[in-house]
Amino acid sequence: MKTSKIKVNLENGQEARPIALLVQEAGKFESRIYLEIGTKKVNAKSIMGMMSLGMTNGDEVEVSAEGDDEEAALDGVVGFLLGDK
Repeated sequence: MKTSKIKVNLENGQEARPIALLVQEAGKFESRIYLEIGTKKVNAKSIMGMMSLGMTNGDEVEVSAEGDDEEAALDGVVGFLLGDK
């Protein structure tokens, strides 16, 4: 399992479009991918879970990925959350 703690840098924050794009990014990978803020942990491939996370720009998030492509999955999701994609 790979993990990374980052500060979210998404201009549009919690709006549906960036969250949907994040779910699409996570869906490209076979690994299980989770985002955690405080005590709340959700599946990054679940649109409803991601919307319920309440993530906003500047939040500190722990991203974890576990599976055959975990390194690529972590890089992809972290890159998206940092505004690199």
